[in-house]
Amino acid sequence: MKSLEDLRARLDVLDRQLLELVAERQAISTQIAAVKRSTGQSTRDFGREREVLLKARRDAEALGVPPALAESILQSLIRGSLTTQEQARVAAQGKGSGRRALVIGGRGKMGRWMADFLASQGFRITIADPAGEVPGYEWLPDWRDSDLSHDLVVVATPLKVANEVLRELAGRKPPGVVFDVGSLKTPLREGLDALRAAGVRVTSIHPMFGPDTELLSGRHVIFIDLGSAAALEEAKSLFGSTMADLVVMGLDEHDRLIAFVLGLSHALNIAFFTALAESGEAAPKLARMSSTTFDSQLDVATRVAADNPDLYYEIQSLNAYGEESLNALRAAVERICRSVHEHDPQTFVGMMRRGHEYLQVRQAARERSA
Repeated sequence: MKSLEDLRARLDVLDRQLLELVAERQAISTQIAAVKRSTGQSTRDFGREREVLLKARRDAEALGVPPALAESILQSLIRGSLTTQEQARVAAQGKGSGRRALVIGGRGKMGRWMADFLASQGFRITIADPAGEVPGYEWLPDWRDSDLSHDLVVVATPLKVANEVLRELAGRKPPGVVFDVGSLKTPLREGLDALRAAGVRVTSIHPMFGPDTELLSGRHVIFIDLGSAAALEEAKSLFGSTMADLVVMGLDEHDRLIAFVLGLSHALNIAFFTALAESGEAAPKLARMSSTTFDSQLDVATRVAADNPDLYYEIQSLNAYGEESLNALRAAVERICRSVHEHDPQTFVGMMRRGHEYLQVRQAARERSA
């Protein structure tokens, strides 16, 4: 019988071989991306993905490997392959070609993401941020010192600052396209209206993902139509080579929906971890408890708790439509409490059934759009 050390050494060798195969797979993905670009094919092929996953399950079963494990591994590899292909497409089809972009607030997380994204398309980036330089980019401590001759001006500051920046930009009338990347739009209405009135090519976008996102497939980028078709198309073209879903809507419609998409989900998770923290149950005790639902909710809540609390407060407090979702959450919790207190199973069961039906309709709609 081999020793434990011998067996572990063999595993180390196999792990290295697995990673070498992954690297080879990524290299082939880059070649596939080039072929797809040359033939005009889309990056993602859902039919092909299904074939790969089904074959992986069949092969795994024949090899005595759990099919679910094989599918999970292949899904991760497919995601890595898509990321490689998407990044290659963005770089190859980028709209920059030496043009210039000014990112105001580019030292922040989302500002840095936008700077890197635009740079990958060939834009020459200048970051204007009093917080300091970002390695690899030209830097201004104050955007007001710029001549604003850039092809793009991106406002990626906190919301309370962004409206004032947009108002000041309107007074300068930059010749390029101007857009912000704020999570809310109603707090920016005054600045956006000022730019529009000044004749500036202005739009507004909301990337519906965090700054750590690499693959945009399945993600959404929202574009606000402010009346400038040229600005809207220019902003959309920046994401045209990605696999993101591009959605155009009005300013007020955006914030009404965001009140539920972000406001409600954030509030629910904040309430969840606040209830845990104030429950009197020690964290070490709860750490020994586990359930599928609790663990899943805890994972999401943990990510929310680690995020920027000032940004989350802005999303809750500055949205002109924010109270609607908070009131809906409060009313739902009160109905649950009342049904339990009054021993009313009909109300409780009815809430669950109605929610199940709603979520089924939503899932069907997502599958049709995919």
